[in-house]
Formats: sequence, structure tokens, C-alpha cells
Amino acid sequence: MPEYDRSGPDEPVTLENWMRPPHNVVAYQHIRELIPTAAIPRGEGPVLDLAHDPAAVPPPAERAAELAAGLAGRTHTDALVVLHRGRVVHEQYDHGMRQDTRHLCMSVSKSITATAVGSVIASGAMSPGDDVCAIMPEFRGTGLEGAAVRHLLDMRTGTREDITTLELQRAYYSTCLWAPPARFPEAPGEDEDSRGHLWRLTQVRPHGGHFEYRSTLTCVLAMLAERATGLRLPELISRHLWQGLGAEHDAEITVDRNGNALADIGICCTARDLARLGEVLRRDGLRPGGARVVPEGWVADTLTPDGDQAGAFAPHGTPYLTVPGAYYRNQWWVAAPRVAGRDGVYLALGIHGQLLFVHEAAEVVIAKFSSWPEPWIDELARASVAGCLAIAEALTGSL
Repeated sequence: MPEYDRSGPDEPVTLENWMRPPHNVVAYQHIRELIPTAAIPRGEGPVLDLAHDPAAVPPPAERAAELAAGLAGRTHTDALVVLHRGRVVHEQYDHGMRQDTRHLCMSVSKSITATAVGSVIASGAMSPGDDVCAIMPEFRGTGLEGAAVRHLLDMRTGTREDITTLELQRAYYSTCLWAPPARFPEAPGEDEDSRGHLWRLTQVRPHGGHFEYRSTLTCVLAMLAERATGLRLPELISRHLWQGLGAEHDAEITVDRNGNALADIGICCTARDLARLGEVLRRDGLRPGGARVVPEGWVADTLTPDGDQAGAFAPHGTPYLTVPGAYYRNQWWVAAPRVAGRDGVYLALGIHGQLLFVHEAAEVVIAKFSSWPEPWIDELARASVAGCLAIAEALTGSL
């Protein structure tokens, strides 16, 4: 694997180059200076304490810290926070990051968005069984006609991803304000905003079939939640998740020229606040002291697959998560479902190495921000998941 100079780019970071190495190392920590963002306020409640207390962690913590440092060194890591039973076991920052630096989450945003939508579902404003067109009739006549919210949550609609080439992706990034304005002959014309392409989705197979990873489905899920609640996505995530979480800092999310938030890849937050989300989920949606943040049953539902879910995942999911029996549910990658008690293992994953890892039996949460030189590198993805599992094992002995 080639090595990249991390001392800093020789030319300024711009909207043209910010996603390429070495510029991405700096850019992922300074998104608001490149792209318009909307705040996801933390509110005024108390911060969930993650104080390091040597007396509160077990003797294997030293070995876990060694493994964590090794993982960080191998995988272009910008920030790494390891929690055991809610206490910091290991924490490190590189490439200019600090505890209060927000970093782009990429597709970890999907899992954050879906977790906030879980509260919308619990409120009764929408249901997994609802027809997409019953919530937004504008989708009638598109490839989403007949799809249910559950199909979006699990990425099992029968729609085809329509951003299939580099040129089309570049055109889409332009409408998201993630790239300079540009036109390409292959593109269907410049969309008004980042949601324009959703009306062109076509159906190529029955809904509810095999899993296929498609960012468009998170964007549709966000639109449905906005329609059901009357809230724009940044405020929805703030009210239904970030304020109750005990986050220390506001998060933010990129928005297009019409103010539409990029639900699938646009959230930025600190590593500690991402770890706090994992800790609340590890506690089944509860903060220490018993205050509920994530609805009762949401985590259990995520960790309880439908009968055919693992089989539906295998054809397209295994390149991302090479663990036997893995599946995708509620926009989380599940490495191990709950079998007895609280023993699930699940992750949020994003390109260029963003990760949130929750291991229930080990009582471990790991938040990791990175700046890989390529969007997806199989070797680094496997090393990251294996490294997290090794850290969890070190903190509990034999699992």
C-alpha cells in the first residue's frame, strides 16, 4: 500500500481537491469552511461524562490500549476513542485533531439519521410498515411505489442506484455543493438540488429482496421523517437524538442550495460525541441514570434479523462486512445478532475509514475517524473491524 505525506498539502484545500489525499486529511476537519452546513444543536442539558478513571477499568486495559494504538497507526486514523463500561480506556488524536474538533462522518451519518428516525417511529408519526407513497404521494409513479419504510431502513427496495458513473457522481456532488458547478454530457441535466435525482429512481426487481447498499435510500428516509414531523432534518436529529444524548458539542450537517441536509454522508461531529452515541446505544438507548434517549426496543429490533435477512445480505453485503451471518438492519451493519441476553455486535461504517463499533457482551464502544487515501480499501476495512474485535476481546478475556 503506498504511503502518503501527512505533513500537509503543498496547495490550498479547495472544493475541487478536498476529497483527495493529502487534502482530505485537513478538509474532513474543516467542512464548514468549504461547504454550507446547518447546526445540529446539543441543547443545554448535562454532558454525558466519559472521564478517564484508572480505577474503573480492568487490568487488561493496558493491552487494549496497545492494540488500539497499533490499529490507529495502521489505518490512517485521525481520532480514536475506546470506551469500556462508559469510561475512556484509550484516546488519541493525530493530524491536527483535538477533542473538540468536528470531523466528517461520511456514511456513519446514515446510522445517526436512522437512529433519530427510530424516535419518529416510536412517536407514532410513521411506521416501518407504512407505504412510502402514503407519507409522500409525490413518489407515486417512481420506482419507490409499493416500497415500505422498512425496505428503506434495511436497503432492500427494488430500486436501481442511478448515480453509477464517476461523471454522474461528480454532477451529483455539484448539486450537493460538495464540488464546483459542472455539467457532464452523461448527466440528465443539472438538478435544482440534491434531491432532484430521487424522482428518477426506477424499480428493477421486487421490493423486499436482497440487500444492496444505496445512499439514495437514506435521503428518502430523511424526507419521509421530515414530512411526518414537520421538522427539517438538522432539527429532527437535534430534538430526537443529540439533545438527549449528552453530547458536549453541537454537530453539523452539510446542506445544498435549498437547505436540504445530506442525510447519508453529511454529518460532522467530535469523536467523543460519536462515542457517546455508541455508549447510549450500548445501554439499550438509556443514559446513565435511566433517562431514555433512543426508544425502547429499537436496538433490540436492529439486532434481531428477519428470517431471511442474513441470506439477503450475502450477495452484495459481504464485500463490506466479511463476517459470517452478518446483515444490515435499521441502517446499521450487524456483525452478530443478539442470541442470549445482550451479546450483539454492530457498526456504523463510512468511506475513508469512519467507524462506530458497539460490542454489547464486552461492554465496549469504539469511535474512529480516519482519512484513508481511497474511499474504500478492503485491507483497511478488514483491519479496522478485526482490530475493534481484538480490543473488545482484550477487555473481557475470551469472548
